[in-house]
Amino acid sequence: MSFSLPIPAEANALLDRSPLAMLLGLVLDQQITMEKAFTSPLVLTQRLGHEPTATELADFDPEALLEIFATPPALHRFPKAMATRVQEVCRVVADRYDGDVEGLWRDVPTGAELYQRIFALPGFGKQKAQIFVALLGKQCGVRPDGWRAAAGGYGEEGAHRSVADIVDDESLVKVREYKRAAKAEAKAAKG
Repeated sequence: MSFSLPIPAEANALLDRSPLAMLLGLVLDQQITMEKAFTSPLVLTQRLGHEPTATELADFDPEALLEIFATPPALHRFPKAMATRVQEVCRVVADRYDGDVEGLWRDVPTGAELYQRIFALPGFGKQKAQIFVALLGKQCGVRPDGWRAAAGGYGEEGAHRSVADIVDDESLVKVREYKRAAKAEAKAAKG
């Protein structure tokens, strides 16, 4: 992996080496900027003084975790909800995959099963699960049979729709253009 998101180099380096940081970035990537979502795992690590494990976060005192999330600058605009969500996701990883985040995708035989494992995580709807499948396939080399189909439009080669497609400044611009156009289309459809 070699993330090159428009975030501090240290945050990209954490995403590169920590599957948990990557997962938490995706968990947090809603109702805040992508940059904030994928920088927050680094801030969490800094506040803890070490890189946490999924088991550690699953077992963390909920009030203490909320305090870490809510301390300014908060890790998310909804610190209570997202501290809870992070803990719920980490509990699934701890319980189903013995605390090993990569267990979510290691040895998965098909893209459909990979999608189902991710979709089963708390807070992962269809779109977020497809984006994670695409991210794993495009950026991390996790490519079980049918992964592109399981990722839907996010898995298309040459697509520029999500964090899965950002590899440089040019691709970042294309992803932002796609998102702007999608929002405008959704707004027009409502109007």
